[in-house]
Amino acid sequence: MIVAAKTPTVVPSLLAGDLSRLGAQLDAVKAAGCSWVSVDVMDGHFVPNISFGPAFVTLAKSRGFHVDAHLMVTNPLEAAPWFAHVGADIVTFHLEAIHGSDARAALDLVRGLGVKAGLAIKPKTPVAGLLAALDACDLALVMTVEPGFGGQKFLPDMMPKVSALRAEIDARRLDCWLQVDGGVNASNIAQAASAGADNLVAGSAVFAEKDPAAAFRELEAKARAAFGPSQK
Repeated sequence: MIVAAKTPTVVPSLLAGDLSRLGAQLDAVKAAGCSWVSVDVMDGHFVPNISFGPAFVTLAKSRGFHVDAHLMVTNPLEAAPWFAHVGADIVTFHLEAIHGSDARAALDLVRGLGVKAGLAIKPKTPVAGLLAALDACDLALVMTVEPGFGGQKFLPDMMPKVSALRAEIDARRLDCWLQVDGGVNASNIAQAASAGADNLVAGSAVFAEKDPAAAFRELEAKARAAFGPSQK
């Protein structure tokens, strides 16, 4: 079971993996100490790309990983059971995709599938909606790129959102991971961690490197060194 701990965790994203040798890449990062991966699910409607289905959750679970299924789809509450039923540990959906519906009720529906529930926001979405539902979240995700494609440039102006969420999580002692996803690499991961992110999704910065295991270890070391003592 994934339990929110105030020690930063790097979560490699399968979106950047090499499908011809993804199993070997997963084995390499697991040997380096990685315990959690992210499966990006895109439908070509909510975001302009199409990516993974439930089979990739099954693959990651078969290698002993915790899995966060990040649903970038127009129908997250319909899709969530597909990923819960194959073993995803967390199912994360977007606030923008529920079209004004009650975020707390949506989170409860996902949690009712026997998984933890995460809520995400795109870069142009104000943080207020996520803050309002924060105590119902097991994971809060601030996108640091516009979702849809890997390899984009990290948006540092998202850090005030991260800081606001960290302050609220700490003040209320919430059991909630604070995740950033998009463009995270060795040059900016410390910035995200120092803003309060304790869960950092990295795709190309792990799987596009010659040695994914070494890249993972470097990222996690930098994140843990930057995460402030007042937040641990």
